[in-house]
This record gives sequence, structure tokens and C-alpha cells, in this order.
Amino acid sequence: MSGSAANAQHHGLGNSARITGKWGWFVALGIVCILAGFFALGDVVAFTLVSVIFIGAMLLVSGVFHLVHAFMVKTWGQVGLNAALGVLYVLGGFLIMNEPVQGSLVITLFLLAALVVGGVIRFVIAVSHRELAYWWLMALGGVLSVVVGVMLYMSMPWSSLWVLGFLIAIELIIQGVTWLQFGLALRRRHVG
Repeated sequence: MSGSAANAQHHGLGNSARITGKWGWFVALGIVCILAGFFALGDVVAFTLVSVIFIGAMLLVSGVFHLVHAFMVKTWGQVGLNAALGVLYVLGGFLIMNEPVQGSLVITLFLLAALVVGGVIRFVIAVSHRELAYWWLMALGGVLSVVVGVMLYMSMPWSSLWVLGFLIAIELIIQGVTWLQFGLALRRRHVG
């Protein structure tokens, strides 16, 4: 084996050994995410409102950065566009933070529109590729997305109070399980 190939192989093993030695951090991250997800499931309405306020705060911060950036740019066209975006982000952030229930309604409407549009697109793609095996699974997934989107829309405004919190909670649990499994796999590799 040439010197550079041996060095590359040794370097790769060093990186692998370093990450396997940190398996406990991945396990801890997984456990924290799972606990946070179950905590969020305990009160999805409160978690929805906290999430909406957080989204509003992120819009506000982004708007401020757009405004600062607008006056650091030299050309007028970019100044105008960045300033307009900054003002819109700041206003949107203030409105969402001031009225988190209404903000959750707007965010849920965007989410439901994405579900329906994504479902229709997946259905059309699946039907146009019926020659492929299991095309019907994608079609079924598309139909289910549309049905869920329509059902949640029909239960508006109540669904807007829990949908966002519920989805974030489920995402936290899934990510937690993923990180936990990754950490345990690293531990088996580290010990073995």
C-alpha cells in the first residue's frame, strides 16, 4: 500500500474512532429529543403557541438583519428590496407574536396547502409511472396527504391550535429515536 493510501486509511480510521468514542452524546441527544417530544404531546396547544411565538421571533430577527443589510448594500435596487423584505418580516414577526392564535391559523393553512399540493403532485407522479413496481404506494400516500389536509381544513380553526404542536412533537420523538439508535450503533462499534 502506498504511503498516501495508508495515510488516508489511517486518517479515516481516526475519524471513525473519534465519532464512535462520542456515542454517549448521541444517546443523550436522542433521549432529550424523545423526552421533549413526549412533553410536547402532553400539551400540544401550548406547544403550538410557543412554536408560533418562536417563529414570529425568528421573522422579527430576520427582518432586522434584512434592514441592516439593506443599508450596507451599495445599489439602490438591492437597498429597496432588502428594506421592503425587512419591513415585511418585522411586521409579520410582530403580528404573529402579538396574536399567536391567529398566527397558528395562518401557519396551519400554509401547512395544509402544502399537504394537499404535495399529495396531488405525488399522486400524479405515481399514476404517470404505473409501469414501475409499487407505484400505487406513492399514489396511496398522495391520496392520504390530500385526505388529511382536507379533514384538518374542515376542522379549522380548532385544528390550528394543535396541529403544529403535534407535528413538532412527533418530529422530536422520531429524531430522538434516530439519534438514540445511531448512538447505540456507535457504542456497539466502539466496544466491539
